[in-house]
Parts: sequence; structure tokens; C-alpha cells
Amino acid sequence: MAGNSKTISIFGATGSVGSSTLDLVRLDPDAYRVAALTAHSNVEELAALAREFHAGRAVIGDENLYEALKSALAGTDIDVAAGDEALVEAASMPVDWTMAAIVGCAGLAPVMRSLEQGRTVALANKESLVSSGALMMAAAQKSGATLLPVDSEHNAIFQCLQGGKIEEVRRITLTASGGPFREKSLQEMRAMTPAQAVAHPNWDMGAKISVDSATMMNKGLELIEAYHLFPVGLDKIEILVHPQSVIHSMVEYRDCSTLAQLGSPDMRIPIASALAWPARMTTNCTPLDLASVGKLSFEEIDNKRFPGPSICRVAISQGGARPAILNAANEVAVAGFLNGQCGFLDITAIVSQTLERYDPGQPVTIQDILAIDSEARSVAQDILNNYR
Repeated sequence: MAGNSKTISIFGATGSVGSSTLDLVRLDPDAYRVAALTAHSNVEELAALAREFHAGRAVIGDENLYEALKSALAGTDIDVAAGDEALVEAASMPVDWTMAAIVGCAGLAPVMRSLEQGRTVALANKESLVSSGALMMAAAQKSGATLLPVDSEHNAIFQCLQGGKIEEVRRITLTASGGPFREKSLQEMRAMTPAQAVAHPNWDMGAKISVDSATMMNKGLELIEAYHLFPVGLDKIEILVHPQSVIHSMVEYRDCSTLAQLGSPDMRIPIASALAWPARMTTNCTPLDLASVGKLSFEEIDNKRFPGPSICRVAISQGGARPAILNAANEVAVAGFLNGQCGFLDITAIVSQTLERYDPGQPVTIQDILAIDSEARSVAQDILNNYR
């Protein structure tokens, strides 16, 4: 192992982002030393990855699976742990770089611990910034932690801001593919099935994220993330539909010069940007071929057909617990749609009704956020139960 290797931990190692990160590590394994790998319940894959990358520690989120993981790693010197506290302890390990890719609010506490430790954190966990962005950014500022966005849109903005000054930004534009229902009418969308909703035209993503793309709620959640990551003011952050998914986002400066980051729709590209930062690394991703793309087109969001981004904009403008409630309600509604409990158009309706029904006080700790998340899910589930 090279003496100048980068020590890394990957939270959510068996998910799509974690797997893509490890694909990049495989390209130059001597450049990295894996301190910790975590997964929620996939014992078999986590154990295989821990063995392959000689991880110092493997943590399974479901504490009931501790013995299974221990057995799977018998005969190795890999430290085995399980449960929420073990995830937080793993986040306390001294590493150079952490990938935060645990899905859902289970990732909140480990991300916060990494930030409090002053680490460099590559953030792929939307829920962290959507639900508790103010707390996360304050923790990072206090400790001097570096937060590297991994979402393709936010990573694009991050790259476009290199060499520029945030106070010189006139406008940030998040691009959106428009999802599989971009040209569908409200009447047509009313009859859309889960199978149709998860069939994204450009990206290979999990079911929940694919449905968020279909409702365009994902772009509203990204708006909230951008608000926290890039402090230019909500009025300077816009969304533009770009069906080809070639331009991942743009930054316009006060001299009216606009910088755009382009690339193939492959999550390994923004992950590589974060993994190698502040340098660049060689990848085996497919280079962008603009001649074969042929054209780049843009259009405004139809807020009547896709109200999600507007709901998110209002929630972050109101602040407090509103974004956390929105995030929780959306997860419940999407799960309900995927399970056949409600229709496609009911997703944003359930989110709106949850926001109307539940309005707690200002959260000041991660524990407050988790409590709000739990209650919001209960309220949203009660609303969902009245559908169909």
C-alpha cells in the first residue's frame, strides 16, 4: 500500500452511489485505503466488499444482522459492528474522505458526526441537507469541514464555481430531464403505473429517486440542497428542463457570462470529481459525444402538471421544520404509490396535505429533526390510508 494513499470510508457501500464509488477505487486500488464500509441489511455483499477492499471495519445498520456479518467475515481481521451507534462511531474514525450515501434519515447522524469531526465529506444523501441543511452547514462551518456535493447537479455547480466568487453569481440554474412524463397531460399522468414512473429516459436510478424524477419533486429537493450549499439567495436559484441531460447545471455571473458543466449521464463522473478533489482522476466513463447528441434543448417547468418544485420552494422559504416535513411526507407518498395505495398525482397532494396538517416548532438539534421526521411520516401515512 502506497504511503500517500487516501484513507476513505463509504457509508452506503452496497447502494448505487457506494457501488459506483468502489468501481472508481478499483481503477487505482493502491491510491486508497478503505477504513470503513457500511450497509443497511445486505450482509453478503458488504462482507464480500469488505474482504475485497481489506476494510478496517464493516458496519451493518440492522443490529439484528450482527452475528450474520460476524460469521461472514470470520477468519479476517476486519472489525465488525452493527446498529445506529456503530454507524456514528464509524463516522468518528480519522479518514481523509467520507462518502455519505446512506439513503434516508438513517444517514443524518453519521453525516453530522463526520462534519463535526472536520472531515471532507462527499454528500450523496439528499435527506441530510433537505431535512437539516441549516444544522449541517453550521456544523461544517464551525469545524472547518469540507462538504463536496455528489449529486450531478450540485457537483456541476460546485465545478462551475471553481475560480469564481459566490458574491459575483447572478443566477444558478439547476437542469432537469423532465422525467418520463415530461410530455404527458394531467389526465394521462393520472393513470401512470409504478413501472412507467421508474422508467427514467436517461439515468439508471433506484425506484424512489426515479419516481421523484417523474413527479419532478427531485428537482425541488435539489433546489433546497442548492439553497444551503450555495448561499446566493433563493431568488437566484432557478430550474430549467433540459431533456438531453447533458448540461448538468449552470452558473451565470454578474458580467452575464454563463459557465456550464457537461458530461454523460453517469454518476461515476461527479463521484470521481469528489473522490479526487481538488485534483482530477482518470475514469473509464464514456466521453461525451456532442455530435451524436445533435442538439440541446430547454423549456420551462409546467408548474400545473409538476407542482413539486413550487411546493419545495415555498417550504424552504418558510424554513424551520417545513423541509423536513416535506421530505418525510414525500417518502411515504412515493412508497404508497409504488405499493399501489395511491395514484401518481396523489403523491404531491399527500405532501401538501401533510404540510397543512403538521406544523411543529423550529428544530435545533438532529434529534429534533428525527422526531419531526417520525411524526410527519405518521401524519402522511394517515392521509395515505384514506386513499383508495
